[in-house]
Amino acid sequence: MDFTNKTVVVTGAGKGIGAACAKLFFDAGANVALLNKGADETGINDHRWFAQQCDVSVEAQVKASAERIKERFGTVQYLINNAGIQRYGTVTETGSDEWDEVMNVNLKSIFLCAKYFIPYMQEAGKGVVVNVASVQSFVSQRNVAAYTTAKTAILGLTRSIAIDYAPTVRCVAVCPGTIDTPMLRDAIQLSPDPEEVLQECIDMHPIGRIGTAGEVAEVIKFMCDDAAGFITGQYIRVDGGLGITINGSKKEAL
Repeated sequence: MDFTNKTVVVTGAGKGIGAACAKLFFDAGANVALLNKGADETGINDHRWFAQQCDVSVEAQVKASAERIKERFGTVQYLINNAGIQRYGTVTETGSDEWDEVMNVNLKSIFLCAKYFIPYMQEAGKGVVVNVASVQSFVSQRNVAAYTTAKTAILGLTRSIAIDYAPTVRCVAVCPGTIDTPMLRDAIQLSPDPEEVLQECIDMHPIGRIGTAGEVAEVIKFMCDDAAGFITGQYIRVDGGLGITINGSKKEAL
């Protein structure tokens, strides 16, 4: 998969899955534009690496960044909507400001980036949008009302983009299970016994471990390749089997 002379935009590219995607596409020859709220700390200094500080939940910032990227690289063929945050709480515990924050970062950002980058893909005659959703688009847990709602809504937005911009632009959702990222490590540190929580995460996956950011990035990269050219409007679960077993299924019978 050679992405030479192609431009990839990655949101939430500062760490975790976003950072893994950015490096993977860069190594494959692509021009990589990073949209991240914080400063670029990779230390990469190359004409193909273009970091932009951008809050992707703010329309004016997304529009300005899109224009700068177009000016820098001339076109955009791929958009990886990866930016996301996790907040915990039920609907009665979650404040309206916190709810809006999760929706803005996890969902509205996808709308905004698609709005401003898809026209460049149409100019190029071809493009792919990959939205990073979650296994929690299908199954959930306690105390994640805002997060699971936003991640579920991403699947609907993915279908809409795929329908509205076919055949020029394909759109797919990638749905990771538990992935070893800074967001996961920060979350489990909230527990009185982080090691126990980590082991619980491992045990939930039939494959016997949690995933890596690199594994998810490889799937995203494949979804952008012409080899995946007949896939659009679909979701791909990268979850080590999480959610395919019935709780207590180690017993011989229900």
